[in-house]
Amino acid sequence: MSTYTPKNILITGAAGFIACHVANRLVRSYPDYKIVVLDKLDYCSNLKNLIPSRSSPNFKFVKGDIASADLVNYLLITESIDTIMHFAAQTHVDNSFGNSFEFTKNNIYGTHVLLEACKVTGQIRRFIHVSTDEVYGETDEDAVVGNHEASQLLPTNPYSATKAGAEMLVMAYGRSYGLPVITTRGNNVYGPNQFPEKLIPKFILLAMRGKPLPIHGDGCNVRSYLYCEDVAEAFEVVLHKGEVGHVYNIGTTKERRVIDVAQDICKLFNIDSEKVIQFVENRPFNDQRYFLDDQKLKNLGWSETTMWEEGLKKTIEWYKNNPDWWGDVSGALLPHPRMLMMPGDIERNLDGGEKYDSGSTEFSGKSNETKTAAPASKTSNVPQKSPFKFLIYGRTGWIGGVLGKLCEKQGIPYEYGRGRLEDRSKLLADINSVKPTHVFNAAGVTGRPNVDWCESHKPETIRTNVAGTLNLADVCRENGLLMVNFATGCIFEYDAAHPEGSGIGFKEEDTPNFAGSFYSKTKAMVEDLLKNYDNVCTLRVRMPISSDLSNPRNFITKISRYNKVVNIPNSMTILDELLPISIEMAKRNLRGIWNFTNPGVVSHNEILEMYKKYIDPAFTYANFTVEEQAKVIVAARSNNEMDASKLKKEFPELLSIKESLIKNVFEPNKKTSA
Repeated sequence: MSTYTPKNILITGAAGFIACHVANRLVRSYPDYKIVVLDKLDYCSNLKNLIPSRSSPNFKFVKGDIASADLVNYLLITESIDTIMHFAAQTHVDNSFGNSFEFTKNNIYGTHVLLEACKVTGQIRRFIHVSTDEVYGETDEDAVVGNHEASQLLPTNPYSATKAGAEMLVMAYGRSYGLPVITTRGNNVYGPNQFPEKLIPKFILLAMRGKPLPIHGDGCNVRSYLYCEDVAEAFEVVLHKGEVGHVYNIGTTKERRVIDVAQDICKLFNIDSEKVIQFVENRPFNDQRYFLDDQKLKNLGWSETTMWEEGLKKTIEWYKNNPDWWGDVSGALLPHPRMLMMPGDIERNLDGGEKYDSGSTEFSGKSNETKTAAPASKTSNVPQKSPFKFLIYGRTGWIGGVLGKLCEKQGIPYEYGRGRLEDRSKLLADINSVKPTHVFNAAGVTGRPNVDWCESHKPETIRTNVAGTLNLADVCRENGLLMVNFATGCIFEYDAAHPEGSGIGFKEEDTPNFAGSFYSKTKAMVEDLLKNYDNVCTLRVRMPISSDLSNPRNFITKISRYNKVVNIPNSMTILDELLPISIEMAKRNLRGIWNFTNPGVVSHNEILEMYKKYIDPAFTYANFTVEEQAKVIVAARSNNEMDASKLKKEFPELLSIKESLIKNVFEPNKKTSA
């Protein structure tokens, strides 16, 4: 792996949060590098953030705006800049809803000015562009595989749209003019020096002041948080080891709901979260989840080292010691802040900084890095002799994400559908563009965080689970394509003909008898209608389990976190074993309905006893009855045994549920001497 050594680095927006930690780190660790900082001192920038570097001979501050072409050209030439680390940006999503043109001006036009200056001067050897995980758009809550650097960009708010637009400019200058660009996309960052419009410092300052903690919506939105020093180290690695033309994700697999963050902060302040947490109106659009695949950056030698509780404690301590760092921030502490985004006042500035009067720059209050170059298409490294090509719907879902990985391993060309299932014209466009041999439908609404959500969102559930699925089946039929449809077995419940513990399972031809949840109603309805399509292979999945025990949708992960569980035997689906079988079923052009579960049943208690044996001997759990469970859920839950003999006959090697659990889930995760 070649190592790049810069000489004179220009860091834009370095009086802001993430960039200040990067600048201070480079100034301290590399005295031979000259670090020139350009910042317009916007409302969320502060020269005090650069105090650690202020007296260093290799540090120079310039007040100015990246949108000033004359200033940028002047600095590149007079300071002999060979490397740019571009953090400057407007980053607060709430502000972008109320002042979106300012985001376009700063994030797109400002970046364009920088790129043009690099092209004109012709002296830049590295241009590191700092983007965000939000350019990928919302990650489905079922996704077990995070967005990788080649994932499609689907921004959902003005902020992320401008960052995606800036990325396109960076990519274009790299391709058209040979500019040596590297792009990073990162998860949320927290730590000292962060302006309190962001969630964690806002909650900390509000807790310090004895104020309520406002949470948008229901607080179930999931985010990933990295400590600022870990992120600064990531940028140090990308600077020296990143490959030109590549994108690098800077992320973590440790996810937290917003309400969990608030509760953790309350715990460290010894205050009652139930008394101070206040639910407020949601944003116009609040992405449910951002989930990244950061393996590419890890391959360069970086890893997260600061654990959540440690980083949170450090952050709280810093704000306690520096309560007035930002002056009057009462406007930022509102549930829905709208900052004026004007350059910082004199009180925030330190004396002695070299100043140029030339407008203002941007800062990156939320930085993100991406790793490695994105291949032109997902099939570019796949042997072209394959007789198959799959079109997969459900890119951000758990099953859809794993299917893509399996295709890569098997050398099967594939692409993810771009159209929504409800839009027939977009589905036709996908088919005409991809020209698949088979279509997999792993898209659907299961609810957030569970099926209870569907009870209060019935039109949305119908639109995807019924209308959308039928739409895709019909389009596939018109084009002579087999559709493999991932359905559910949660449409049955034990009855007199199929009593619990009898070993008599529901067969493929049996009529659904469970209507306790609206989710199950829609799935039973669409399954019945799909019987009229001879081009559909319906796979009934139940209580899916995988070897990834960190996935929140994994059945084992769920019940291991519950205070109490019901102890009922059920049929279940081990994805590690059965998803490869679904690909084989497509290759064999199998049709009709299939109970897509491992043979036999396993109870909640049996699974948790395995968990104790293989994972955590100290783990404890308690049981409660179905009647007691009903008091804490909105929709009833299905319990049943599925007859998997049809699938077993087609695939004799299929393991029973308990055998598969041990082989595919618990043995690979074993942490004991079991």
